[in-house]
Amino acid sequence: MHDVSEETAAIVDLVLEYSRSRLLASDTPLDKPLSEAELARLAGRTIREEGIGARKALGIFEHVLAPACISTDDPGYLSFIPSAPTKASAAFDVIVSASALYGGSWLEGAGAVHAENEVLRWLAAEFGLPEGAGGVFVQGGTLGNLSALVAARDTARRAGKNPERFAMVCSVEAHSSNKSAAKVMDVDVIAVPAGEDGILRADVVRAALDEHGDRVFAVVATAGSTNFGIVDDIAGIAALKDEYDFWLHIDGAYGLAGMLSPVTRELFTGVGRADSLVVDPHKWLFAPFDACALIYRDPEQGRRAHTQHAEYLDTLTDTDDWSPSDYAYHLTRRPRGLPLWFSLATYGAGVYRDAVTHGIELARRIADEIEARPELSLVRQPMLSVVVFEREGWTKEDYNRWSAELLDDQHAFVTPSSHAGRTNARFAILNPRTSFEQLVEILDTMK
Repeated sequence: MHDVSEETAAIVDLVLEYSRSRLLASDTPLDKPLSEAELARLAGRTIREEGIGARKALGIFEHVLAPACISTDDPGYLSFIPSAPTKASAAFDVIVSASALYGGSWLEGAGAVHAENEVLRWLAAEFGLPEGAGGVFVQGGTLGNLSALVAARDTARRAGKNPERFAMVCSVEAHSSNKSAAKVMDVDVIAVPAGEDGILRADVVRAALDEHGDRVFAVVATAGSTNFGIVDDIAGIAALKDEYDFWLHIDGAYGLAGMLSPVTRELFTGVGRADSLVVDPHKWLFAPFDACALIYRDPEQGRRAHTQHAEYLDTLTDTDDWSPSDYAYHLTRRPRGLPLWFSLATYGAGVYRDAVTHGIELARRIADEIEARPELSLVRQPMLSVVVFEREGWTKEDYNRWSAELLDDQHAFVTPSSHAGRTNARFAILNPRTSFEQLVEILDTMK
């Protein structure tokens, strides 16, 4: 199964033919999940002592397994945070796998690491970080946030802080991954209230810093919350660094890409003072799953916290080479930043700015449409590209029924959300192929 033979040539042809068809399709179905029992019945037993052959295995994937997975790149996928990879990035992901590249060390993947670092430097400059800032592409925002906060605590310890219990400050509306990171690290979370508009402001952060003192090793500000797309008062929080000693981490997994658009760039004033930040290219930077850019203001602080030492690793750690495995909580890694590099190099940054701006402007336009309908009301005005609204008189059961019907009809994937104990509907608009007319048709179904 490792030799180049007629059989392996046929397998490669089958896979590439399917990949080409999927990449160039303009009308792929949204699809929907099936039950475990139904999948077992349709797929049958596929793992046996003797193989079933590539053609049959691919047939089961194409006709049974793939249709039971919702297509996250469909313009009707408006739940959670969608993925809308460019055709160039998705195609290049095939090359990444086919090339047997390892992206953990400079020794083994210098060319790939060089390309990834070019993207990271470009992002750092866009976000206002100084020359010399850098980092690594990791699996997702959860791992990126954890790795950044581990580096923050390590830096505090090296500076002589040694409280009985370390603590981090974040908004009550901060992403759950930050609280999960605190649990893994066994540190306390000081969750401070956001304003009525969902924005975390400097005054409540200041109060937490005054109350908890040296226990606080980090403050997390959000640049585009998942549920509402809210951007915290980053400038005000960053200004506190002039008076207090803390690590400022920006969780911009979804929303920080909004800084590329001239329409919303000013919302992110202060990001350039961050000690670390994350942004997920598989969200609003149109790369395939999975990729999160973790960037440090001073990468050496990340390297000191995360470099693993072992006898078999001496050949890597005894050099000054830039090895991505040194900058996050991981060792083995694929060069997951390469599809984004290829797409940026192919299309140019200007096209990305236009695509991000499309989502912002479409969100504002559909928000106006919602406000014009007496049976609908906005929960909050959109800051970025997430629109949250309610249907008058509807219960949770009504939203669930409506959502299920949309998916059953292959109309759209819009799962209900909630805020302050009230169920609502939510559009997460990232895909440049999503249209105003499509969103209006969805609203029309809310009868």
